Amino acid sequence: MMTAPKIGWIGLGSMGLPMAMNLQTHLRSTSGEPLSFTNRTLSRGDPLLQLGATSCSSVPDVVAQSHIIFMSLSDDAALEATISAILRAESSLDGKVVVDTSTVHPDSSARAELLFKKRGASFVASPVFGASPVAQKAQLLFMIAGPNADVASIMPYVTGVMGRGVIRLGEDVRQSSLLKTAGNFMTAGMMELIAETHVFAEKAALPSDAVATLLKQNFGPLAHTMSERLTLGAYCPPPGQRPWSDLNLAVKDVGHGVKCAEDVGAKLHIGEIVLAHLKEARKEERPLDSSSLYGVLRREAGLDFATDFVEKRDGVQ
Repeated sequence: MMTAPKIGWIGLGSMGLPMAMNLQTHLRSTSGEPLSFTNRTLSRGDPLLQLGATSCSSVPDVVAQSHIIFMSLSDDAALEATISAILRAESSLDGKVVVDTSTVHPDSSARAELLFKKRGASFVASPVFGASPVAQKAQLLFMIAGPNADVASIMPYVTGVMGRGVIRLGEDVRQSSLLKTAGNFMTAGMMELIAETHVFAEKAALPSDAVATLLKQNFGPLAHTMSERLTLGAYCPPPGQRPWSDLNLAVKDVGHGVKCAEDVGAKLHIGEIVLAHLKEARKEERPLDSSSLYGVLRREAGLDFATDFVEKRDGVQ
């Protein structure tokens, strides 16, 4: 009888923590070995400890105890630093599978694959679609590229555990990162359009709930959810609360899209507009959601960055 692989996890940000919690819940329910995890701030993993997971003080410790290592990291620099830490591990990497669920430039995925291959390990690029509430509900969409056998080995821990489905993109790890980049561009463009619609409606004295109903009935649940991120104040989180999807990461993601398009001789006109609005939102110097371009558009129209709802919620009014 084949022994189930031991699973490790590196990175417990707003996406990594709920994903790891769903994975540990699955492992516990199937009598599997507990998840081994680490994070820059180890206390972020306290909810995992309550579920029976095992904390590790360093990345090499996770690597030593795991056959499959999932990573959820903020950006390309974090990926590079984590890879360096894994490669410094004294334990052998032969036969291990490293799965990156982060959103990074396709070139970063290709470099990671090469570095791990030199050490006898495999690399699977597996970025995901969905903000943190989607991760909490285990409804993420995975875009997976990598060696077929290694992809097969991680599938029991993906669909129905952390995600609702998978888009398989062959063995070229650049492909999954490219698709995620394209998807991020489309998402950001939709958010720009919906935010502009809400600003227009407010200036024209159209009822906000009528706009929301139109989006839900005619354009579907995704458009309606984006609308709610604006009208319910998620674009500008309360003090001390993490955003659904960090503004700085959105700047990175849309920037990757614009650059990847340039590299192949295309131009993302809407992407460039979105990127400019996201960068303008960063001047607020407070933690904001990727949808905070709404505040910028409001200000351009002569409105306050914060809606009446946000000001009342935060005790400004």
